[in-house]
Amino acid sequence: MDTHNQPPKLMDRVKAIMRVKRYSPRTVKTYCYWIRYFIRFNGLRHPASMGGSEVKAFLEYLALQRYVTAATQNQPPMLLFPLSACTGRSFTGVRGLLG
Repeated sequence: MDTHNQPPKLMDRVKAIMRVKRYSPRTVKTYCYWIRYFIRFNGLRHPASMGGSEVKAFLEYLALQRYVTAATQNQPPMLLFPLSACTGRSFTGVRGLLG
C-alpha cells in the first residue's frame, strides 16, 4: 500500500496545526487526549461527520455523569479549535455552552 498518496490522519493534522501555533508539547498531549476521548464517546466516528449536537452531548456527559471539574467543563475550545481546523467544520450549537 502506498502511504505517500494518503492525506495525513486526523491526529497528525491536529498535532501539526498545534505545533505551528507553538503550543507546548504538554498542551498538545492534553488536547489529543480529549479529542480521542470525544471520538470514542461517539462510537469511533470521524469528527468530520459530527456536529454541535455531538459536542454538546459529550460535554453534558462529562458534567453530569463523570462529574468533571468546572475547569474541565470550561474547556470546549480544547475540542473545537483543533477539530474545526482539521475538518473544516464549524461546530454550531456549542457556543452557548461556553458561558
